[in-house]
Amino acid sequence: MSTLTIRLPEDTAQRLKSLAQTRGLSMNKLMEGLSAQAIAAFDVETRFRALAARGDAAQALAILDRLDRQDADHGVR
Repeated sequence: MSTLTIRLPEDTAQRLKSLAQTRGLSMNKLMEGLSAQAIAAFDVETRFRALAARGDAAQALAILDRLDRQDADHGVR
């Protein structure tokens, strides 16, 4: 386990403390969860970019068109 010290504006630190309290978490657990979310988002973006770089643009656009039609059929805008 590693220890990390960060500097935050006082109002940001207070809001994070309030958020942790509201969720019934320690600041440590809150930061662990937020960090995990950020890493997961980064991993998804990295994977998407790698797949997109190898992909076929015409095929990708065709898929997006299909999804748009499907959404329109279900009343999604």
